[in-house]
Amino acid sequence: MRRGERQLSAATAARRRQTTRPVAKAAKRPAKRSIDEGVAAEPLTEQAFRAIEEAIVTLKLKPGAVLSEQALSASTGFGRTPIREALQRLARQGLVTILPRKGILVADLNPRNQLLLMEVRREIERLLSRAGAERATPEQRTQLESIARGMDAAAASNDDISFMRLDREMNALMLDAAHNEYAARSAKLFQGLARRYWYMHYRVAADLPLCARLHAAQARAIAKGNPAAAAAASDKLMDYVETFTRTTVSV
Repeated sequence: MRRGERQLSAATAARRRQTTRPVAKAAKRPAKRSIDEGVAAEPLTEQAFRAIEEAIVTLKLKPGAVLSEQALSASTGFGRTPIREALQRLARQGLVTILPRKGILVADLNPRNQLLLMEVRREIERLLSRAGAERATPEQRTQLESIARGMDAAAASNDDISFMRLDREMNALMLDAAHNEYAARSAKLFQGLARRYWYMHYRVAADLPLCARLHAAQARAIAKGNPAAAAAASDKLMDYVETFTRTTVSV
């Protein structure tokens, strides 16, 4: 077993000791994760996707590592079918490349590609923000207000784990609130890549409190139903992210 896979195995061992091997009727599985706290019960494929994606995003599975379905199944405790379906989804999002008869290659990190990604991300984020301000349900607006308060708290305490958990919740909520499946599909193609790049560089290049406050402003603008303010808040956040990315390119 490779080093990255051993790390992932250790991270999931405690969870697997609390449950039995999944069978057809098994629906309950603990989801104790550092970033994904409080995740509700969900299909095994989704759980497998979250477990592997987090390991990639948080660099437990290193860029350039070559994995196997068998090893991932053994280290995470999920069956081969959920693992295979999760890997296909990760491949569509650019986080892995499936090499026939060779294994699964974890995508490398390329700073200059992040700048190309930013061109697309800026437009999609603005669209999602504006659409969310127009179409979010009352419940979604309440959730966005709660996320904004959480981001304020993360900024005040410089809490990176809380920030990343809230960022993921906010990303998912914005996709739902926009009620635009085409924009949502587009956003899913870059969110994992963007989160991994942030995780790799934020300790040396990011102003986490500022970034958290910008997220809070965006969430509040969407929650208040102001499309123009939401789009402007999105642009301010993307301005910061682009500056952060350019800083890492020059490092």
